[in-house]
Amino acid sequence: MIKKFIRKMLGVKNPPEPAGTKRKPTVLSAKEHGINPELLSSNAVRVTQTLQENGFKAFVVGGAVRDLLLGVKPKDFDIATNATPEQVKRLFRRAFIIGRRFQIVHVMFGQDLLEVTTFRGAATDGAPKDEHGRVLRDNTFGEQHEDAARRDFTINAMYYDPATQTVLDYHGGIADIRKKMLRIIGVPEARYREDPVRMLRVVRFAAKLQFSIDEATRAPIPVMAPLINNVPVARVFDEMLKLLMSGHAMACLQQLRKAGLHHGLMPLLDVVLEQPLGEKFVTLALANTDERVRQGKPVSPGFLFASLLWHQVLEKWEAYKAAGEMAIPALHLAADDVLNKQTDSLALQRKIGSDMRDIWAMQPRFEKRIGKSPYKLLEHPRLRAGYDFLLLRCASGEIDAEIGEWWTAFMEGDGSEREHLLTIKPKDAAGEVKKRRPRRRAPRKAAAAE
Repeated sequence: MIKKFIRKMLGVKNPPEPAGTKRKPTVLSAKEHGINPELLSSNAVRVTQTLQENGFKAFVVGGAVRDLLLGVKPKDFDIATNATPEQVKRLFRRAFIIGRRFQIVHVMFGQDLLEVTTFRGAATDGAPKDEHGRVLRDNTFGEQHEDAARRDFTINAMYYDPATQTVLDYHGGIADIRKKMLRIIGVPEARYREDPVRMLRVVRFAAKLQFSIDEATRAPIPVMAPLINNVPVARVFDEMLKLLMSGHAMACLQQLRKAGLHHGLMPLLDVVLEQPLGEKFVTLALANTDERVRQGKPVSPGFLFASLLWHQVLEKWEAYKAAGEMAIPALHLAADDVLNKQTDSLALQRKIGSDMRDIWAMQPRFEKRIGKSPYKLLEHPRLRAGYDFLLLRCASGEIDAEIGEWWTAFMEGDGSEREHLLTIKPKDAAGEVKKRRPRRRAPRKAAAAE
């Protein structure tokens, strides 16, 4: 009676099932779920088949099943099985056990990597946690229904068996996909406390899939957002990179603001969403990234973060020049300041930081359009990234569009065309050729009156 009253006061309509409750899945046939088998990876089928032939259960699981149900070819395929990591490793020539928080197996076929996980058991109070309740390590294996309950969202808790072409749905994922609804499994507050990164995943999936977020799933996020500060920086960076390279970067950032996650999440996101000078530049950079992702073109994290942090660099660059530094040394000092401040917060890899420096350092060199300088710049290994960055600066109105047009013509031209371009004098901001200012002449003496 008391529990019923408390649930009523808290607005909890359906209390969560006790951990370990054996829930039977809804089994959907090929006709009912409509998955096209041609969208499956042949290597994913090979892994499930090998495991099944050796007496184990094996299913394609998670986001891959979600995408298959939406008629989209998945980028990655994850496999879930009741085989232990050691048993999986013995069945494949190129298989490697990784992970500390929860052990998984990477199975390699050439450049194709498949992630194989053992069914996870129900969460236990004995699992190591930090003072905020975040699970630090959990290698408890269990049954399939327990594994389904441990997954984050209903739409990611379905299992597809390529052999029988059936889908096992434990938590109403099919219904939520059809309603275009994101709903977390279990008590939202407890699930976010176990792993605060789930709050970022809610935002990313909602933006990427254009799904709405269930109210009970959304409600705790603004209050619990500070818990993200307790997650290792490298892990938050990985999730943020997925968010920004999802093909829906602007939508993701808008969702972050709507969910109350943008403030304090990390300095970079505050800068992206609130810098007054660079808003147009950042919008163009993210739109450019989204378009490349949609076209299946590669996206450079270095270029992306160079774009997001450029107006911090620009502000400091102008300050150093105003203090008397020469332009090139001032730019390097500005880059050092920004990268040193952001590296600890973002866990930027050295390669990404190096690419960012190269892109920034090239920008003054694009303004030197005389002699051998343009030819030397053509030999730079990061020329294309620097040139694309230059075009963003032109499109945002930061610099004259004529500079970008000149470099486009120079890069596409042959020898004679390039020599001709080098004879053209740079135009001023108004787009007119600069002319030498005429010398002042002494005023003529007035003619003597007759």
